[in-house]
Amino acid sequence: MSFNQGLSQGDVLSNKRLCEIFKCSPQGGMRRSIKTNTLVIISNYVNSIYDDRWITDSRSNVFFYYTGMGQKGNQNLDYAQNKTLAEANSNGISVHLFNLYKQNEYTYIGEVYLANSPFCELQPDLHNNIRYVWIFPLKLKNETPLIIPKESIQNKYEKKSKTAKQLNVNELKKIVDESRGDKSVIITSTSNTYLRDPYVSELAKKLANGCCRLCNNFAPFSDMDNNPYLESHHVKWLSKGGEDEVKNIVALCPNCHKRMHILNKKEDVKLLKNIAKQQINDIPV
Repeated sequence: MSFNQGLSQGDVLSNKRLCEIFKCSPQGGMRRSIKTNTLVIISNYVNSIYDDRWITDSRSNVFFYYTGMGQKGNQNLDYAQNKTLAEANSNGISVHLFNLYKQNEYTYIGEVYLANSPFCELQPDLHNNIRYVWIFPLKLKNETPLIIPKESIQNKYEKKSKTAKQLNVNELKKIVDESRGDKSVIITSTSNTYLRDPYVSELAKKLANGCCRLCNNFAPFSDMDNNPYLESHHVKWLSKGGEDEVKNIVALCPNCHKRMHILNKKEDVKLLKNIAKQQINDIPV
């Protein structure tokens, strides 16, 4: 039987109040409580190395991909609360998801269950070394996903982009190659907005070597980190069903990027489509 915590979706708790209700530890992103037979899991939008995200699969099913415990090196499915969550559908423990948008403000998302088997993917660890983590595909039991504040999404995207810029081409390729291709999604009141993967975007930029893929001119200026400024462009737009994959993304100068979104000439689309498909072969072995 699920623990009756007396919460409604969207309730905001302090860390102290969360611990009082669930009788759990005041620390960590996965908090097991023997007294209430619960596991509290927290997705941190303030400061986290983990790539937790809402995704939609090819059948438009929406899941929450939650990253397991372990900040350094490969994660172990049999380690601590990773094991607890992996066995949550059979061990009688109820799992409750909170989002942390601001320090000491824990927003209750709802009770979740393990919808599919955990799987591995590559993510950077605490020291930006590429390692394997365990991803737990979760679904809400009785609620629809809450709308995530735009500033929290932007903050998390910028952190992920910053991490991506610090990786080399081969590291980015490893992450992209092992990606399952599920689309990250923001749930809104009217529609779903798909998010771009910074790792895919950064790989396309690095493969361009500072030159626009359309006009072949060098980037018009450098960014704050003194890197050639180019923008990633989906040859087949995401809004038209295009995939967020390297074979569909090219790096363009701001002028050509604007040109594609205004004119989108057939000959330009054909050229960029061929370049996008070929560029993955340009990665040195």
